[in-house]
Amino acid sequence: MSSDGSRGNRPRRRPDGRPLLRAALGLLTAAVVALPFTAAWQYDTLRRAVAEQAAPPAPSSGDGGPGPGADVEPAPAGNAPVVLAYHDVGPDDRSRYTVSPEHFDAQLRALRDAGYRTLTTREFTGFLRTGRTPGPRTVHLTFDDGTHGLWTHADPVLARYGMKAAAYLITGQVGTHRPYYLSWPEVERMARSGRWDFQAHTRLSHERAAVDAAGHERSVFTNRLWLADEGRVETSDEYRRRVAADLDRSIRDLVRHDLPRPRLFAYPFSERLDESNLGARDADALRSMLRERFTATLTNSAARPLPAGPRAAAAGQVQRLEVTRDTTAAGLLRELGRWATVTPQDADRPLAHPAHWQTTGATGQAGPGMLTGGSRPPAGTAYASADYRPFATADWTDYRLRTAVGGLHGTSNSAGITLRAGSGHPVSLSVGHHTASLTTADPETTGDRRSCRLKPSATHRITVSVTPRHVRVSVDGETCAAVRAGRWRVAEGAGGFSLSVRNDGPERQWPRFTSLKVG
Repeated sequence: MSSDGSRGNRPRRRPDGRPLLRAALGLLTAAVVALPFTAAWQYDTLRRAVAEQAAPPAPSSGDGGPGPGADVEPAPAGNAPVVLAYHDVGPDDRSRYTVSPEHFDAQLRALRDAGYRTLTTREFTGFLRTGRTPGPRTVHLTFDDGTHGLWTHADPVLARYGMKAAAYLITGQVGTHRPYYLSWPEVERMARSGRWDFQAHTRLSHERAAVDAAGHERSVFTNRLWLADEGRVETSDEYRRRVAADLDRSIRDLVRHDLPRPRLFAYPFSERLDESNLGARDADALRSMLRERFTATLTNSAARPLPAGPRAAAAGQVQRLEVTRDTTAAGLLRELGRWATVTPQDADRPLAHPAHWQTTGATGQAGPGMLTGGSRPPAGTAYASADYRPFATADWTDYRLRTAVGGLHGTSNSAGITLRAGSGHPVSLSVGHHTASLTTADPETTGDRRSCRLKPSATHRITVSVTPRHVRVSVDGETCAAVRAGRWRVAEGAGGFSLSVRNDGPERQWPRFTSLKVG
């Protein structure tokens, strides 16, 4: 050091940057550490958010004139309710399951103008329990999955028309994948409005997964899953435990949010058990689990028609009328008319109303023309059949048919009538040139087949009487055959009728129904 105390000619040292660096690193570390918490906070905020509702669309007819569907004849009053199945409401036109707000508004207006009232789940399950019709024209609006559009778009339209609906929640998805699914605060606001109640649609079983080694995917709720790590399919016990746990958790989710315990359950994807990989015992076990927890189940696809009524209540399953993006207000009213229950006295002369018939099989023709000789079945066809108003007649238990058949020829052709059609206990009548037989596959009946010889003729007059206990047949005024019902409940054997014609002969001579009266 120099005598004057200076540092002489040594170079000056640069300021030490380490404290600054340490500070920067500290801030960065804090940011990194806080990032998950910030993201979690933002996600939780989004999950718990209540979105702003959209204004309902302008009414489809603002001039006071007739609304949409006004030209459609309303269904008869005093019918059982029809369950309508929606999924989402919103402006997205990419999915056929998303109904636009404008179409939804038009549909509700058409329902109101036609005199329909919407039911709560409590009212609907009360009908299933007692059979008492809750009003002259009623519908139960249901929405599957719990999508966000129910709050933002559907609820304002419901409020406009003073209607009610039920949302079937995948409870494990509520608050996730926002804004696709509802949040719990939105669910709670909907419940407080009095317009909505909430039912079960699984907790986390509304998805598809592999069910075999080839990777084919089906609903995880109605199928035993492929366990790839173990190279096998779930055992029956594993499947039943998994499904039971999911159902119980979905119920707990709803109750934990101060919602009433659900009374109804909607099948994911509406997949049918007869199309799953469940055997008969597992399918019965699933039905038993659902019966233990719910009043009834809902599906859009049933092996046989089960519209709301005594037969559906006995089976514990109700089929719904699905509403999609392309459903117009007028089309919805026409479908409600097709589903509306009728009495045998309402049927009168069914062959005079082609629109009342639903052709079965792959003939590609509509109406009863193939049965009456009005049109010929396609080449190569040996059998044609049609159901008479299968939804409207599902709960018939007492009725009589009087019909005449012509064009019968040897043993090569015949005419058929199925009684109690669509029930679990149908009875089939076949009438030919010189024989008739009455057949049932129900093992509880007193006989599987009853036959009688007829006076050979190309034409026969047939009378069939159906009651809860018997099906009796007479041909040309003579008693022919009868079968007795088994020990099942009356509703389980309810059902209308279908007609069929068969032609196995090389000459292609078809029989035909020349008259038909119902009473």
